[in-house]
Amino acid sequence: METTKNAVANGIEIVVSGRIDTVTAPDLQTALLPEFADVKEITLNLAAVNYISSAGLRVLLAAEKESKKRGGKFIITGVIPEVQDVFDMTGFSDILTIE
Repeated sequence: METTKNAVANGIEIVVSGRIDTVTAPDLQTALLPEFADVKEITLNLAAVNYISSAGLRVLLAAEKESKKRGGKFIITGVIPEVQDVFDMTGFSDILTIE
C-alpha cells in the first residue's frame, strides 16, 4: 500500500493505492489520523485500492470518529465496486461519507 498527500482547497486529499489489510492498516492509520489535527476536511481517495480487510475498516472508523470529535469532515471517494460491497455488507456505507 502507498499513500500520497495532496493539498486541496478545503483541506487535504490522501490517495491510497494497493491493499489495505492487517499488514498495511497501521501505515494508513499513521498517515491519516494525525492529519485531523491540522485540517478540518480530509478526503481519502480509494480509487486504486482493490481490497480492504477488517483491519482497514477499523482505521476508517477511527478516522470517522476523530473527524467528528474535532468538528471536521472525512470523505471517501473513488471506491471500486468490490470495496463498496465490503462497505455495504458491513454497514460501513451507512456510517461513512462515501462519494
